[in-house]
Amino acid sequence: MTKDNQIYNTTTHKGILLQNEPMSRHTSWRVGGVADRFYRPADINDMSAYLESLPANEPVFWLGLGSNLLVSDAGIRGTVICTSGVLNEIKSIDETHIYVEAGIPSPKLAKFSAKLGLTGAEFLSGIPGTIGGALRMNAGAVGGETWDVIESVETINMKGEIHKRMPEEFSIAYRHVEAKEEHAQNEWFVSAVIKLSKGNKEESLQTIKNHLNRRGATQPTQQPNAGSVFRNPEGDYAARLIESCGLKNFCIGGACVSEKHANFIINTGTATAKDIETLINTVHEKVQQQHNVDLIREVQIVGERDE
Repeated sequence: MTKDNQIYNTTTHKGILLQNEPMSRHTSWRVGGVADRFYRPADINDMSAYLESLPANEPVFWLGLGSNLLVSDAGIRGTVICTSGVLNEIKSIDETHIYVEAGIPSPKLAKFSAKLGLTGAEFLSGIPGTIGGALRMNAGAVGGETWDVIESVETINMKGEIHKRMPEEFSIAYRHVEAKEEHAQNEWFVSAVIKLSKGNKEESLQTIKNHLNRRGATQPTQQPNAGSVFRNPEGDYAARLIESCGLKNFCIGGACVSEKHANFIINTGTATAKDIETLINTVHEKVQQQHNVDLIREVQIVGERDE
């Protein structure tokens, strides 16, 4: 059975396979060319079976909510596996531990833990992505970082094999996570066990509300964006450096530096991925020239490159 470009692979897999799927439908910037294949698994077991069925040399890219991501206009060759809305189990294990799968939005985990009277995950309410993405880049906000609360994780490899990994098996730094062992470097996060502390439900929910109010007041949450474009350099803020270069509301094509927060680039409605990437590079160059600071890009750029 097909509908548009949707193919229900009922023979060997339970998930939904899309061919030539526009990535602009799945990224928070609302740009990006087509992916050759786009697979939304039914669950972890189905995802494991699907990975096992792929050719060994098949390029695989993992997608959550599509934030912190710029897909090129030429799109992605190979297979995109989408965990958002699929790997969505979240449950209390005991008084201080929560099991959460990679497709759960970070704000949902923050609210879930607060309602249980646990504290330590409130900062996740300000991260507009999935737990899988937060694990991959050690996402953080308002002083908290994802791996601060991780007890253990589960990963999956191209053979569909699932492994339990501990934090000490990774090199963890500011917005950077990498497996120490070579054999574990081609694995992807599928779940985590979070360790929190007992707290006060009302206080935690109020903290989350305050975080969200502050985010709404200081970030362009109502316009297509991908979160912070650059990491904050040590002892400074990327937004301050960008703003001091007079770049607020500076535009290339349909991409503009946000007037609300200079470390955000918005799609005004007509931007292409090339517009956004060119603007990112221009901002980087201006800050380098005027402040001699080499801003490190936080946003991941993926896909085929135009000749």
